[in-house]
Amino acid sequence: MPAAKTTRAQERRRIANRRVRSSSRTVVKKAVRAMDGGDTSEATTAVGSAISALDRARTKGVTHRNAAARSKSRLMKRLNAMEAK
Repeated sequence: MPAAKTTRAQERRRIANRRVRSSSRTVVKKAVRAMDGGDTSEATTAVGSAISALDRARTKGVTHRNAAARSKSRLMKRLNAMEAK
C-alpha cells in the first residue's frame, strides 16, 4: 500500500477514534458529576451509560481492554461507596 494511501487511512481512523474517545470521556465525566450530586437514581443511570460507552470504545478498539475495565471498576467502586452512605 502506498505511503500516501496509508496516511489518508490513518487520518480517517484517527478522526473516528477521536470522536468515540471524546464521547466516552464526556459520558464518564457526567457520571462522576452525577455521583458528586448525590442523587442515587440519577447516578446509577449515568454510570450505566458510562459503562456502555466504555464497552463501545473497547469494542471499536479505541481503548485497551484493561483500561476500559479499570475505568468501569473505578466507576462502580465509587457508585457503591456513594450508595453505602
